[in-house]
Amino acid sequence: MESVIRVSPKDDFTLELWFDDGTHRLFDVRPYLERGVFVRLKDLAKFRQAYVAFDTVCWPGNIDIAPETLYDRSVPLPVIMGDRPRFCVTVLSYESMPGEE
Repeated sequence: MESVIRVSPKDDFTLELWFDDGTHRLFDVRPYLERGVFVRLKDLAKFRQAYVAFDTVCWPGNIDIAPETLYDRSVPLPVIMGDRPRFCVTVLSYESMPGEE
């Protein structure tokens, strides 16, 4: 399971996330803002208080989102190298193709 190591809350209610596997991703919190305790995060000042604890993103008031949700429902962000954006890809395993040595 991936762990969040850094978070940057944005004014559009998204979270810029860095994970321990080296990926950099963007998670949209807006679909959650009408559900349960997440309603409290509709206040931008409260939303911007996001911090990393216990391998995930938390807010004051015992609010958090599971790290697997953050990872699975986020999108990769490009890595800017020179003037061309590139995307980080994590290779989970490699199996040789038939005929490869």
